[in-house]
Amino acid sequence: MMLAGVSGMRLVLPRTVLARVARPCGAVATLRTGLGSVRWINSQVGKSATANESKSALLKDGRPAFTAAQLAEAREARLKGLGPLVSRLPKRWIPYAELMRLEKPVGTWLLYLPCSWAIIMGAMETGATLGSTVYMLGLFGVGALIMRGAGCTINDIWDRNLDDKVIRSVERPIAAKRVSVRNASLFLGAQTAVGMGILAQLPAECWWLGLASLPIVFTYPLFKRFTYYPQAALSACFNWGALLGFPAMGIVDWPTMIPLYVGSYLWCMIYDTVYAHQDKNFDIKAGIKSTALAWGKNTKTVCNVLATSQFAMYALAGLNSGLLWGPGFIGGLSIFAYRVFSMIRKVDLDNPDDCWKHFTSNIKTGLYFSYALFFDYLLKLMGFL
Repeated sequence: MMLAGVSGMRLVLPRTVLARVARPCGAVATLRTGLGSVRWINSQVGKSATANESKSALLKDGRPAFTAAQLAEAREARLKGLGPLVSRLPKRWIPYAELMRLEKPVGTWLLYLPCSWAIIMGAMETGATLGSTVYMLGLFGVGALIMRGAGCTINDIWDRNLDDKVIRSVERPIAAKRVSVRNASLFLGAQTAVGMGILAQLPAECWWLGLASLPIVFTYPLFKRFTYYPQAALSACFNWGALLGFPAMGIVDWPTMIPLYVGSYLWCMIYDTVYAHQDKNFDIKAGIKSTALAWGKNTKTVCNVLATSQFAMYALAGLNSGLLWGPGFIGGLSIFAYRVFSMIRKVDLDNPDDCWKHFTSNIKTGLYFSYALFFDYLLKLMGFL
């Protein structure tokens, strides 16, 4: 029950409820149960309803909820975070843009980057023309935008009763009831249809491989309920482009594709664990599981081991493809490794803002490797490699 919003009324609460109320507004640090506490509440309710609303503890389904001040702050942060593009959309479209996370393109970039590496490496192996390579990079870019949006919509449908327990996600469209589950499901169907249309533009070898990822895409939000490793499922589907890019360029090179995929999988495990540390305090209360909670104080040690394996896999992919000794590959991989290990060393896992900053830094980290590979590709087109 909310202790605020009541003016001129005397409020008497049961002893069991009083025992759960922590730090009411005013100078009192702790409410004691019993008659004295009841009298104290009765004397204060009529005096400061507004202050009570912003500071008192709320109860929802037996769990502590957020204060009015926290919810107002979350709403303000959401509106500010819409950015110049999404905020200018018609009002009825904005919640659906938020379902796709169009205002937060970091996920689209991180989904796209392994695609770009595979496409460029496949183009070098096949000697593909510049036009066909750029076309495929563009097509996969649109596909990454659509399929990342579909994945976010699936996540929000599954997590609608969990998102309202975490302050960072309490304003998501379904959790905030700005989009119904029915409409979100219809929107998901439309996104999936567009994604299938993009897949149809690719060579036939890509179809079965692309469709094989869908079961993981549709079920990965469930993993946070039953296992501390939802990042394992997310990484499995989020880096599928590292496999698809090669047949898209007309080559199926498993000795290169598999280590590139595994390396990208490990990279995703690292950066998504950093991401998960933002919410660990809320996740504990809401019963949400993650590698951030599983690894705890050992997170940086585990991530260093994963990063070492990640770059060993990338080196193996370069060796098997014959591209390892290109100046772009060697230089780009060195920059990639430096930035990942630096992120692990510097990030403050107990500071949500710092976790977010280092998480988003992975866009530049991955782009540097893409630029380096493209440099080698241009050198190969010009006959220097």
